[in-house]
Amino acid sequence: MNYNDTLNWMFSQLPMYQRQGKTAFKKDLTNSLALSKHLNFPEKKIKTIHVAGTNGKGSTSHMLASVLQEAGYKVGLYTSPHLKDFRERIKINGIEIKKNEVVDFIGNNQHFLLKNQLSFFEMTVGMAFNHFAKHHVDIAIIEVGLGGRLDSTNIITPVVSVITNIGYDHTQFLGETLPEIAFEKAGIIKSNTPVVVGEFQKEVFPVFEKIANEKCAPLYLASKLNVSNIQTDLKGTYQQNNLKTVVQTIKVLTNLGYKISKQNLKIGLLNVVNNTSLLGRWQILNEQPKVICDTGHNKEGLTYVLKQLQQENFNNLHIVFGVVNDKELKEILPMFPQKAIYYFCKPNIPRGLDAEELKNICKQFNLIGNVYNSVQDAYDSVLKMANTNDLIFVGGSTFVVAEVV
Repeated sequence: MNYNDTLNWMFSQLPMYQRQGKTAFKKDLTNSLALSKHLNFPEKKIKTIHVAGTNGKGSTSHMLASVLQEAGYKVGLYTSPHLKDFRERIKINGIEIKKNEVVDFIGNNQHFLLKNQLSFFEMTVGMAFNHFAKHHVDIAIIEVGLGGRLDSTNIITPVVSVITNIGYDHTQFLGETLPEIAFEKAGIIKSNTPVVVGEFQKEVFPVFEKIANEKCAPLYLASKLNVSNIQTDLKGTYQQNNLKTVVQTIKVLTNLGYKISKQNLKIGLLNVVNNTSLLGRWQILNEQPKVICDTGHNKEGLTYVLKQLQQENFNNLHIVFGVVNDKELKEILPMFPQKAIYYFCKPNIPRGLDAEELKNICKQFNLIGNVYNSVQDAYDSVLKMANTNDLIFVGGSTFVVAEVV
């Protein structure tokens, strides 16, 4: 198989949460442990940082990678989902895994993957660990896919665990209450291993305290920090919370003996996009008219994004909007501005919600606009419709953003 054949096999033959949704989710580490053994335990050959949370875990992971790169370390970075190319998920010092390495990994292990019916995510995690061990990274930042306790990544023993925050997302898997969700995320806390919690949330912090105490894991709360003198090239206002989480994590790493100077921290945070090629976080795609896209897609994430949108100067606001079919729309639609012009579209994945259906639901919340055949069609149309002093926002789903960046 060539690279495209390999990806098609991975995407279509086995379940993939990104495309299918809950039918692809496995609450079980059996396959991940079996693949680890089959590959001779690659995750045990590398140092890791494990990052979980409802919002901000991707940005936090990229920031940490950038700072550690500036400090001279060879840094692996595993994140999900990808926006444009599968290889975005697995990088070393910002360089994506090579196509032939993806092909070789699947080719060499296909019999095992088939026999044990591994999911798309399980095999990808194994591929990442194998890649980082093969290339002898100094440290790898591993972003949790979904939850924590039973996520495929949770077979590692990291040097530090990071939990950014807790919000209502993926409640069908993680629980209906914030403490239930927090319990799942707290599953990445390991014995005698420091854990950084990004935000203090009264309802869930006792969950982290209890589990950290049980596991003798030193607990650090990042939200206490003052980072007013620290800047990052990631422009979303919500990045201030992530910034505190990263600074606290770097302090912990320094205490563990990692050599990271204040200058490494400063330069690393100012060059996240350049060092790691992060896409889709308050990303400006055009200036006149100004076009902003952001992958925020749940209530907590969208709260920050929509508030920041209203702080922009513009005559008219145009929103290219699409979602996946398991999104709790009644939770997020009341937050959207009624004075905007909407361009409803369906992201090009099986989980995408039909644009006509989305339009009808949005109408109940006085969000009015037209339906378009595709994200690209909606985007092309808004660029023709908008005047120079208007503002265009593209979002609602990671997969909508993926089609325009």
